[in-house]
Amino acid sequence: MMTPASVFGLRLQQARSLAKWVAVVVPMAVVAGSLVALFLWSLDRATELRFSFPWLIFCMPVAGFAMVWAYGRFGKSAEGGNNLIVEQIHEPGGGVPLRMAPFILVTTVLTHLVGGSAGREGTAVQLGGSLASAFGKLFKLTPADTRILLMAGIAAGFGAVFGTPIAGAVFALEVLTIGRMQYEALLPSLLAAVVADWTCHAWGIGHVHYAISYLGGPGEGAGFHLDPLLMIKVVIAGVAFGVAAHLFAEFSHAASSVYKAILPYAPLRPVLASVILIGLTYALGTREYLGLGVWSPNPGDVTILSFFRPDHIDYWSWAWKGLFTIVTLSAGFKGGEVTPLFFIGAALGSALAGILGAPPDLMAGLGFVAVFAGATNTPLACMIMGIELFGATHSVYIAVACFVAYLFSGHSSIYLSQRIGVPKSAAANDIPPGTAVRHARDIRGAGLGDLIGSRRLRPINAPDKHTEGPAP
Repeated sequence: MMTPASVFGLRLQQARSLAKWVAVVVPMAVVAGSLVALFLWSLDRATELRFSFPWLIFCMPVAGFAMVWAYGRFGKSAEGGNNLIVEQIHEPGGGVPLRMAPFILVTTVLTHLVGGSAGREGTAVQLGGSLASAFGKLFKLTPADTRILLMAGIAAGFGAVFGTPIAGAVFALEVLTIGRMQYEALLPSLLAAVVADWTCHAWGIGHVHYAISYLGGPGEGAGFHLDPLLMIKVVIAGVAFGVAAHLFAEFSHAASSVYKAILPYAPLRPVLASVILIGLTYALGTREYLGLGVWSPNPGDVTILSFFRPDHIDYWSWAWKGLFTIVTLSAGFKGGEVTPLFFIGAALGSALAGILGAPPDLMAGLGFVAVFAGATNTPLACMIMGIELFGATHSVYIAVACFVAYLFSGHSSIYLSQRIGVPKSAAANDIPPGTAVRHARDIRGAGLGDLIGSRRLRPINAPDKHTEGPAP
């Protein structure tokens, strides 16, 4: 029976716990947000230099060799990247090394300087995760509390790098296990994401603004909108987004295995990738698929922003960006897949808009978040991200696209250490609960997802550990 004394004692205990997390999380998030600000500033300067000095692309083989050699010689367990952080949350062990932060920051900026097609989420998450592990040791936290702090570190990095703190907090809870949310770190993760994002802005770092103009006129964005025919098109697009996410993850893992089979000496893999990327760049006659792809000083270049123009339809950029990114990250260049996935999704949405006769900017926005949802199995976080980025006018379409993409991406993921808590369909009940994706791929032997039933391209060897999925 609850007594006033027991109720008061429980609330006092909760207040002490909250005070402890505020004392630990706030300074960690401030440092994480500051490092993310430095990272984003450095990334912009590197991109400007790449555009100003086109010859830097020919430094790609040397840069790739140097970074993979340095990771192998000095990085040690830091090479595990995002997967190491996820593994440490599931099964605490040696912790996440602090050296991961400078290694991933410098090598990601170097990757973008020479033109590698990579992202930035992996870098931000690893900055947050390595700092969280260091703060856990500093404050002598228990393994259980360190686990929560690592989740808060993920939230801090994600929320700050994209300017979406709520999505960052939910992503940290959702990304660990497919089909199961872990709420024990809810408040610390939200606190970390908000503080890190605020800190990043306090340093004067802004984020690219994306806007969907469909139903964006005066009075049009108010209230609930649902067009049955457009909803059918959104569902069809969601299926395509899910399949694209699955293909990206599977071909990335397969490419890593091919690189390993061809070149056992790891530093030579990015050298081969550089030759391929330089060859593709000159064969296509464009540099649009190098780097982040968020902006370009050349008005005619295809960028993520260009897909949001209502008059812009592009049918093949999604495939080219996917190829450039897979070649880059699977070879060992550093960064992440998420911003390239935004590009792929927005470009695929643009293509589907032309095929289905749907609003291009709306479909680009849906693809932007839905392909990411399928590739990471985080539909709730991506739905929230869509609302934070584009507003709530199209929240129903955003939710449908993310959930359908999640379902049709199958049990694949760019994070091989992600675990399966609840299978996506009854057909996958042979996967034991708690199985990591890297092991589920061997158990299932599925191709375009368990719902589609095609055979997948099996890897030649066991996959490497990666930074943001396929990138080691």
